[in-house]
Order: sequence, then structure tokens, then C-alpha cells
Amino acid sequence: MALQEHVESLRAKHVRLERLIDEEMHRPLPDQSRVTEMKREKLRLKEELERLRLQGDGTTTEAPPHLM
Repeated sequence: MALQEHVESLRAKHVRLERLIDEEMHRPLPDQSRVTEMKREKLRLKEELERLRLQGDGTTTEAPPHLM
């Protein structure tokens, strides 16, 4: 899979998770463990997208200081 296709796939998953989290939070009794799991996955995707962006810029492949 080309890098751009991979990035687009990650972005689509991120958007989908955002929508699912919103839907779950608006239920009468949201499943907090499910919400937490989805938020963790959404953050993982965001970090992967940022890593790929930095790698593509040729700057660094290290995690940002706040993630260490």
C-alpha cells in the first residue's frame, strides 16, 4: 500500500472512531469502557499519523517529548 493510501486509511479510521465515540456518548447509558477503548485507539491513530507526517518531512522519527 502506498504511503498516501495508508495515511488516508488512518484518517478515515480516525474519523470513524470520532463518530462512533460521539454516538456512544449520546446514548442514554453509554458504555464507558467501550468509549475509553475507542479513545485509546483514536489517539494511537493520531500518533501514527503524526509520526508519518514527521517522517515524511524528514525531520525526525522520535516521539514528541510529551509522549515520552
